[in-house]
Amino acid sequence: MKFGLRYCNTGRYTNPARAVELVQAGEEAGFESAWTVEHTVVPGGYESAYPYSPDGKMAGGMDDFPLPDPLIWMAYVASATSRIRLATGILILPQHNPVITAKQVATLDHMSGGRVLLGIGVGWLAEEFAAIGASFDDRGPRTDEYVAAMRELWTSRAPTFHGDYVNFDSAYCQPQPAQGSVPIIVGGHSRAAARRAGRLGDGFFPARGASEELINLARTTAIKHGRDPEAIEITASLPEDLETIPQLASIGVTRLLVPVNAMAGLATGVSGPEDALAWSETIERYGEV
Repeated sequence: MKFGLRYCNTGRYTNPARAVELVQAGEEAGFESAWTVEHTVVPGGYESAYPYSPDGKMAGGMDDFPLPDPLIWMAYVASATSRIRLATGILILPQHNPVITAKQVATLDHMSGGRVLLGIGVGWLAEEFAAIGASFDDRGPRTDEYVAAMRELWTSRAPTFHGDYVNFDSAYCQPQPAQGSVPIIVGGHSRAAARRAGRLGDGFFPARGASEELINLARTTAIKHGRDPEAIEITASLPEDLETIPQLASIGVTRLLVPVNAMAGLATGVSGPEDALAWSETIERYGEV
């Protein structure tokens, strides 16, 4: 079982010094990855239903909730670390220009020595899409096509792509990723997200819990599309009951993400880089699962 940290670009870790302290401490303690989250803007009075709470609203007052851009935050801490992987969990892909995003992600991967994991999602906040000027209603097919276009830019000698939303011929995009491509992890706990992970993902990250039904759906979808279902890496959040970790391993979860802020209800009771030893003990306890 691998252990990562989430969500690192929130709370006290929006402070530059503490961000570096956190990721350096996580690297020293043996954490495999550090995960970020994204909202470019959160329009006040939004009516879109937040899918992760019963009342359809995000917790906290978003008018006083700093949330640094994930790719820039990752680039900042990458220069202060050498081993820990850097991940988005998730980047709202259809809000981004895929060619520019491919360039940014490839550059970060190249400069960090191949440490980037790109977690993606389709988004849910229509008002945010409107503020950015991005199309909301077709965000699903856009996401699929953006993934294909980015992989073409990352892996082809003379990238060429023609789709409904993205078109380019011999669009040389250098540097390409240090790891050859960048793993794409599909986030979300809907059936659509599971199917997307099966169709095109290198991994699947159900945002809340680890539904065996959704994991199985991702795998059966992979089989239908001629893909190896075992090649889809399953990431999940650390459960409140640590004794259930072996059960998660039995259904194929291979990475667990530990929340870094006290407000996230951290099961282990740790709240910052000064508690790296406690984190390390958690890894030691469950590392052989």
